[in-house]
Amino acid sequence: MDTVKNDPPQVMMQLTAAPATRRAWAADVWAHRQVTLMLARKDFQTRYKRASFGILWAVLLPLVQAAVFVVVFSRVGHFNHTTFDYSAFVLAGTLSWAYFAMVGQSASTSIVDGASMTDKVWFPRSVLVLVPVLSNLFSLLTSMVLLLIALPIVGAHFTWRLLLLLPAIGLLVAFSVGFGLVTSALYVYFRDVRFIVQAGLLVVFYLTPIVYPATSLHSIGPYMALNPMTGIIGIFQLAAAGPFGPMAHALAVSLVATVLLLGIGMEANRRRDRLFVDQL
Repeated sequence: MDTVKNDPPQVMMQLTAAPATRRAWAADVWAHRQVTLMLARKDFQTRYKRASFGILWAVLLPLVQAAVFVVVFSRVGHFNHTTFDYSAFVLAGTLSWAYFAMVGQSASTSIVDGASMTDKVWFPRSVLVLVPVLSNLFSLLTSMVLLLIALPIVGAHFTWRLLLLLPAIGLLVAFSVGFGLVTSALYVYFRDVRFIVQAGLLVVFYLTPIVYPATSLHSIGPYMALNPMTGIIGIFQLAAAGPFGPMAHALAVSLVATVLLLGIGMEANRRRDRLFVDQL
């Protein structure tokens, strides 16, 4: 007697130009979390493949850069004559900035760079933005561990302020996600965005109090608070080096900028996700 085999029901996905609802879009991104983690793991492994020092390169380079800044600016600008530990100040700022710079460059081109993949398997393209954020997160955490190890070496002390590293990491990651979502969507339509981001990161680095306290600029110092990265980097520096000046305005700007970037970035990706393919 022949048995009838029941084939499993086939699920068909129909994509139209109409954007998904906010809830459906968010649920879709969450449903592809395993894809995000897999791509992040692959990106991490590929980046340091066959490198003798592996992930240490992601930390050694900012450490060398911070050491050079400490030597040069302590002699040229005499910033080391401060009430806080200048070496810890520069080290915390450089290590945290390194994460944002690496994520910013990779995430801004991620949707276009991953076009060959999304042509074969469908998933929300915003997943590609999250890949460099997660793949570089381990480097950031490793940097923070080395920061804690280096503090006694440079003469800084362990205090309760080190607990601020946790919200600082959260705010830095959130800002990086928002920045990546906005710039990656723009890059689909305007390929000049890659070069604007590269030049912008270089300019913003020197406009962010990483190697100098904003108070040293006298009348210009208060305007540094308008830079969203000032408040974010400042939390890392406060945790490592201690109080170095007022931070309320800078932190408020950072929080507002993070919320705006996340909101605009998620909305842009939700509305244009199904239309990106026409430009890739």
